[in-house]
Amino acid sequence: MPSRSKLSGSRKYVYFPHDREGEQQQQKQQGISDLPKDVIDKLLKTTGREALREKTPNLQELEQALQGAVQSMSEGREGDQQQKKGSQSGTKEEAGDDMPLVRKLMQKGYLKDSPKWLSGKGFVSIGGKILDDVMKALKAGDYGMHETRDYGQGSIVLDTNKKYEPGDDIRLLNVPKSLLNTIQRTSKGGGVKLPLQIDIEDFEEYETMRDVRVAVVYCIDLSSTMRYSSMYGDMSRIEAAKRALWSLYLLNRKFFPSDSVYVVGFGALASKVLPQDIPYLKTFEPGTDFLHYTNYQAAFRLASKILQKDGAENKRIVLVTDGHPSACFIDEKGEQDKILSQRPYSHFYTPNKDTLDTVKQNQDMELDIASGELVYLCYRYRQVDQYIGERTFVEAKKCHSMKIDIDTIMISEEDSLLGYVNEMEKYVKGRSYYINPADIDKVLLTDYLKNKRQQMLRARSY
Repeated sequence: MPSRSKLSGSRKYVYFPHDREGEQQQQKQQGISDLPKDVIDKLLKTTGREALREKTPNLQELEQALQGAVQSMSEGREGDQQQKKGSQSGTKEEAGDDMPLVRKLMQKGYLKDSPKWLSGKGFVSIGGKILDDVMKALKAGDYGMHETRDYGQGSIVLDTNKKYEPGDDIRLLNVPKSLLNTIQRTSKGGGVKLPLQIDIEDFEEYETMRDVRVAVVYCIDLSSTMRYSSMYGDMSRIEAAKRALWSLYLLNRKFFPSDSVYVVGFGALASKVLPQDIPYLKTFEPGTDFLHYTNYQAAFRLASKILQKDGAENKRIVLVTDGHPSACFIDEKGEQDKILSQRPYSHFYTPNKDTLDTVKQNQDMELDIASGELVYLCYRYRQVDQYIGERTFVEAKKCHSMKIDIDTIMISEEDSLLGYVNEMEKYVKGRSYYINPADIDKVLLTDYLKNKRQQMLRARSY
């Protein structure tokens, strides 16, 4: 019998022949939402891990990884041989043996058919799971974390209460606590009397605190050595750093939305990175374009430009690096001549249009050449070139004079780096940390939360 569907806004009916094949396909698609939660969680965690790889896999390679994850779930189920067989069969049906897993995640809105295949929903969902894992490791309760509720400009709603005063914002009313006060007051002589006789004296409201906005630029080193293994896990330094920044961005968005978090990637030159592009960051390949050198000055200049446009009261740069500076800008021709007179074989580099276009195409990064184009390159094993070191100090001091704090997180064991960075931080009264690369996610989140707490306590004391 023909099926019929009513046209919206019309009394006419349109008849269609019964489409059994289409109905079966629709049922399959509806079954996507019926995937067990543990299967979905496993697929999303695997997707996140694949997105963080130094070389982003294509969708076909992602499909293979997802199939392997589901298979490992099947093989890991407990029970006797018969139960295990049934479990494996059930897992295949649940995961959709008749439909590619990538297609399923696309249907649910987590993926898209693109080289950067994470959708907005996928970026937030997977980043949230990474954040949850990190916060569990940090015992988030120790920080008194709760999702931020903002009422009015510059106010944060706290968990503590105070008596309601006529004229206060009614949206701040703590309804459960106010009702409990009414019940306790009216039930002294026996049971609860309904309807409740609410009195304004029963009202309590949440306390608020002035929110001091913080703007932070995380400058992530994209020099070639960042692709090395962390030695403490299966992730490279760049992969561990990307995981940390991904979770940090979601932390900011969820708990401190009034703050600003920016990301800058840098080698010999720097580039602003969009949050959704964090998983796709790549290190620069060693080669004729020389972008794989480390230019702190480029990072500081671009970061300070970003912060100057932000209206936050507290501005901060956090440098994440595994190597000492090996490049700086040459701002005047006289500087280049002076270096050449002392070191005739010194190397200088200016990126050409082909290089800029290639980086734009392959890494989707707009290199900042407005801060400087001519770069002096000098890598010295376990040493910092004197000229590069001095110019980097000068740039850090400029940031400090603009009331921008600079802290450095080092993921290297080189004594030369430790000594140089510690000396630089003395100039800007900042802090430097040497960390285990495997702990970078916990270190960045802890550092962010402690800094935010200090700002909030400072605001509360005013």
